Amino acid sequence: MIIKKIVIFVSLLLFSSLSFSQQRMTATGERWSEEKANDWYKHQPWLVGSNYIPADAINQLEMWQAATFDAQRIDNELGWAEGLGMNTMRVFLHDLLWQQDADGFKKRLNQFLDIAASHHIRPLLVLFDSCWDAQPKLGPQHPPIPGVHNSGWVQSPGAAVLQDPAQYPRLKNYVTGIIGAFANDSRILGWDVWNEPDNTNRSSPNEPTNKREIVADLLPQVFQWARSATPSQPLTSGIWAGSPEQWSTPEKWNPVQRTQLEQSDVISFHNYSWPEDFAAHVAALQRLHRPIMCTEYMARSAGSTFDTVLPLAKKYHVGAINWGLVVGKTQTNIPWDSWQRPYVGEPPQIWFHDVFHSDGRPYREREAQLIRELTGKN
Repeated sequence: MIIKKIVIFVSLLLFSSLSFSQQRMTATGERWSEEKANDWYKHQPWLVGSNYIPADAINQLEMWQAATFDAQRIDNELGWAEGLGMNTMRVFLHDLLWQQDADGFKKRLNQFLDIAASHHIRPLLVLFDSCWDAQPKLGPQHPPIPGVHNSGWVQSPGAAVLQDPAQYPRLKNYVTGIIGAFANDSRILGWDVWNEPDNTNRSSPNEPTNKREIVADLLPQVFQWARSATPSQPLTSGIWAGSPEQWSTPEKWNPVQRTQLEQSDVISFHNYSWPEDFAAHVAALQRLHRPIMCTEYMARSAGSTFDTVLPLAKKYHVGAINWGLVVGKTQTNIPWDSWQRPYVGEPPQIWFHDVFHSDGRPYREREAQLIRELTGKN
């Protein structure tokens, strides 16, 4: 009898220890297991959408600041997306918005999520971004540079902050604050913690010469900050450069890629190339046995089109989020080479990105019809 009581006591002790360990893991945040990630993905529709910014905003700051936040415009444009059967949008936030007015920013984000939900759209929210202008500034934003692709887009954090570790506690407060506020919000699909972290922007001045090294050290911390807020939604950061062979060989991953692929709950990637290249990169990532989302694609003159890539994404059950919904102040219907040769004399013969004119007319009706067919909207 005594031995039986001892066994029961030890069993309870072990169970209590295990329960405490599980609670601690949940509280501190751990990367999702393959099983949890794939189970989450099974409960999602086939994810189709666009990288979204309203036509009347040149960048993330102009989209979200109180003076220029345009709820009516957002409602109209997301209605057009809903009409195509799109069910997600990838939307960029910014650390300076939190620094400027955290409560106001949360209020506007909540309003945006209500609008998106009314159109059956659950966004993937991007926290940081290493692309384009390295010197973001709050307040009124400059007008678009004529004939230039994405001429006002800004990085988050900017170069000065990125190079100053004394600023990192502020960045941590932004990450934990914004995720913590919406950690259990079913209107949000997930969190993309950093867009193209090690992109050095050859067309952008004022980039730190050691940017890749800085980001390689900071990115794991950002994942840790994000997990400490215990979000119910998955985390990701999209791998964007390299061949399929390099992606499928862990020994060839650079430090940033290693963090992205080993810390993301669901795998995301970018591909603006031909459909054969898209399929090869998908095959490389399938070896990781996790859900896959392509969070940037569709550059018509570069070979990436709805006609060829979107059917492949559906075939492989890969989420597909193209760049650009509505042509506007970002001017992303103009190709990347406009940074060297602005299209000021005449517009490009073929739109590079974007789906709709600013009045809601599709750029190509056949594209719109194809998207509706593939999403089942027809």
